[in-house]
Amino acid sequence: MEDTRVIVMGHDGVGKSALTVHFVNGIFVEKYDPTIEDSYRKNFKVDGKYFMLEVLDTSESIGTCKDPYIEKSDGYILVYSITDQSSFNYISELRDHIAQIKKTDMLPLLFVANKSDLEEKRVVTTLIGESIAQEYHAAYIETSAKTSKNVNEVFVTITRLIAAAHGKPLPKPSRGGCILT
Repeated sequence: MEDTRVIVMGHDGVGKSALTVHFVNGIFVEKYDPTIEDSYRKNFKVDGKYFMLEVLDTSESIGTCKDPYIEKSDGYILVYSITDQSSFNYISELRDHIAQIKKTDMLPLLFVANKSDLEEKRVVTTLIGESIAQEYHAAYIETSAKTSKNVNEVFVTITRLIAAAHGKPLPKPSRGGCILT
């Protein structure tokens, strides 16, 4: 089993904790409770391989207190709300801060557009989200912690990105057939 560290970052109120708690415990927490910092661990299987995923759920601010966590993390989940333009703008700032600390632009990085259940309040389009993700060489997923849409896929995707970054890409799951090595 491989230990993997992931840090979840984004503006306050975008659903970082809701996504993380839903993934780890399988429940949606409706009440907003600003996070200072929480750490979660979950053993799960991706493409036939077991991982112990340690997820650090952070507060909004960029600061030197988080820099050691950023340095030690294997992958980065940057979350914004599709209903909040400033939260979207903030992920570019976060990504640049991470790249500065890690001293590379090539990062296992996932941009998560959360609150897709609030489509009628959307201000950040899918196209804009995908474009900025492509610009930063990041993966992109739209989610809803409330409806469970793509919650598990967020953590599966970041795990695959981390494995690929470490030169151990996981085989894509297939529908029948076999993988020959």
